Amino acid sequence: MTRATTVRAVLAAAVLLVSVLITLTMSPRLGLDLQGGTRMVLQAKDSDTAKADRDSTDRTLEVLRQRIDSLGVAEPTLTRSGEDRIIVELPDVQDPRKAAEVIGKTAQLSFHAVQGPGAEPPEADKPATGEAGDGRTLPDEQGRRLALGPVKLSGAGVKDATANFDAQQGAGWTVSLDFHKSAGREWTKLTGEAACNPVQDDRRRVAIVLDDKIISSPQVDQSIGCKVGLPSGSTQITGSFSANEARDLALLIKGGALPLPVEIVEQRTVGPTLGAAAIDASAQAALIGAAATALFIILIYRFFGALAAVALAAYGVISYAALVALGVTLTLPGLAGFVLAIGMAVDANVLVFERAREEYAAHPNRTLRSAMTAGFRNAWSAVADSNVTTLIAAGLLFFLGSGSVKGFGVTLAIGVIASMFSALVIARALTEIASSSRFVTTRSGVNGIARPGRVRTWLARRDPQLFRRPNRWLLISAALIVVAVLGIVVRGVNFGVEFTGGRLVEYSTSRPVDVETARSALSGAGFGDAEVTTAGAGDLSVRTGKLDNEAEHTLRAALAAEGGETTKIRDELIGPSLGDELRRNALIALAVAVVFQLAYLAIRFRWTFAVASVGALVHDVIILVGAFAWLGRTVDGIFLASLLTVIGYSVNDSVVVFDRVRELWAKNPRASLTTVANRAVIQTVPRTVNTGMGALFILVALAVLGGDSLEDFALALLIGICVGTYSSVMTAVPGALALERTGRTPPPGRDRAAGRRTGTKRRDPLDNGARV
Repeated sequence: MTRATTVRAVLAAAVLLVSVLITLTMSPRLGLDLQGGTRMVLQAKDSDTAKADRDSTDRTLEVLRQRIDSLGVAEPTLTRSGEDRIIVELPDVQDPRKAAEVIGKTAQLSFHAVQGPGAEPPEADKPATGEAGDGRTLPDEQGRRLALGPVKLSGAGVKDATANFDAQQGAGWTVSLDFHKSAGREWTKLTGEAACNPVQDDRRRVAIVLDDKIISSPQVDQSIGCKVGLPSGSTQITGSFSANEARDLALLIKGGALPLPVEIVEQRTVGPTLGAAAIDASAQAALIGAAATALFIILIYRFFGALAAVALAAYGVISYAALVALGVTLTLPGLAGFVLAIGMAVDANVLVFERAREEYAAHPNRTLRSAMTAGFRNAWSAVADSNVTTLIAAGLLFFLGSGSVKGFGVTLAIGVIASMFSALVIARALTEIASSSRFVTTRSGVNGIARPGRVRTWLARRDPQLFRRPNRWLLISAALIVVAVLGIVVRGVNFGVEFTGGRLVEYSTSRPVDVETARSALSGAGFGDAEVTTAGAGDLSVRTGKLDNEAEHTLRAALAAEGGETTKIRDELIGPSLGDELRRNALIALAVAVVFQLAYLAIRFRWTFAVASVGALVHDVIILVGAFAWLGRTVDGIFLASLLTVIGYSVNDSVVVFDRVRELWAKNPRASLTTVANRAVIQTVPRTVNTGMGALFILVALAVLGGDSLEDFALALLIGICVGTYSSVMTAVPGALALERTGRTPPPGRDRAAGRRTGTKRRDPLDNGARV
């Protein structure tokens, strides 16, 4: 065993050992869609006294954190997003109404001197107008109106507030206040001035106002002398509170006023049952899909296929440990992306094994070890380029996406890096050790490398001329695009709530309720514009425009009247402004993806190859969107993650083909590009078929076992991978041939130099005639 092999083996063993320890000792961080709970996105708004910038949003976040901590929610998560948004995740909170009421209140608390009884308004239901201190009157807790004086003290001066039950004095639940030092002096002065008025006079009261409502107007005790006042640490608010009311009031007062008013622009609630089902489904899909992939690879590559299966298992452990160690939140799309990456991780091994088979077939007398070494060397450029293109897609998901899409990008990037390590370090160490064994090298039926493979043998025997008329393939691709565009125009794209704004709620009922009955019940309850559809096994999906939490509670009650016990299993609320922004960002992400892929491929290859590859991926995007339009499937954030993954996969396939074209053309620069391209495609077809089958096993398992939550994700990737596999050969290559004919571009630079050294003429790369 060489020194390089020893280093790889030691490195692989060390990484695997650390990964196993992390897997056994640390638990993954699950997103709300996997453990249940509520997620809110709050938009900070400009106020009269503060602008919604980074600093004021951070101060608002800290106030919200104090309030949520007092709610008793286990492991809440609050993060700032951009300049003026705050993301709040509340695990295990299934009813967001109370949380929204507490965290969304601006809580403008103030203490006022009472000037006397106020006059009744002209209309009993007419709200008071004006600001406190300019003659404004408000009803107190008993309904009597009081004329308030100017603000003497704000809620920011409150140091602490606690709810207590006063059994001795019979006051019931009260709220005790403790003020900061300077505010305490103001409180003593305010109560001292009030004590100068006679007992039972309204002017002896102090009005405590919360959000323009008098929550308490206690009389200063008769034992307190004029100008003496109450000490700052012994104040109680009374008002016939219940236990919950006292606790909520103490929470609001303690949290203080929000520096900025906030608006809920997104709200998602998912039941833990849905999350548990998604985890189970993904786990089953991972086991079955990975097992099927491993068996397929073993069938094709025999003993070396078994070694690749071991490396595949190591990849799973390493990537999972990396996700756990980095604290990446596993969401539903991220989990599905992790499962998908298992199928794609075998690609590097397939590339190496196919190149080793070619080397062994071209030089039968060389050793198996040297063939494997040559396979790793020759496959390196294709492995590097294909993985870099996927990393570009993952990076765009992270920087341009949001929420679950961003998490999917992180998961995909970790998967790509882990797969390269498993293929180029672990698999290589295993294969180099195995190729030194006499038992393995002398038995071609065992090692799986010394035989060319059935697909390669069949192609060599038939020698199909795929690009004799390349334009016919372009016409087929154009026809597919026309069909897809017709679907987009005729059926329209069914954008999800995530892109359009509105609210989508899914319910499970104890008694079956058909769609028409549910529609009638909701129409009778005042929700005539609600769209009702089925969602899985007997569940109902209700989609509406603007719907607050109180209205949702009424809507659920209307369904419960028909279906008995009604449980909310999913709830998504997106504000219209956020929906427009997400849709705009999705289009920007696609445009940037195209530009980045084009730039990278133009640098690594020829501009004609780059344009043809990007044209193929645009072809894939249009067909995938059109297919979802014809099928009436929802286009949402998860679909966007699928779409960008398809872009990476499509370019990945094109890179492998054009890498072989570049290699063959460099060896024979005088050959026609049509002939070179045909040979390159035939040589890379075994890799394309074997890699595609590995991914399809995983995706079929996801589609069959994943249920409604993963069905659209798996379907999008199934369509995308099938179309991408076709386009990388039958769209990208003919497109490159057409561009080369139009541009009359010469062979690669290094080969032109070689041609000049040997005295050969530069020729039309598409000319099939030979010249001397």
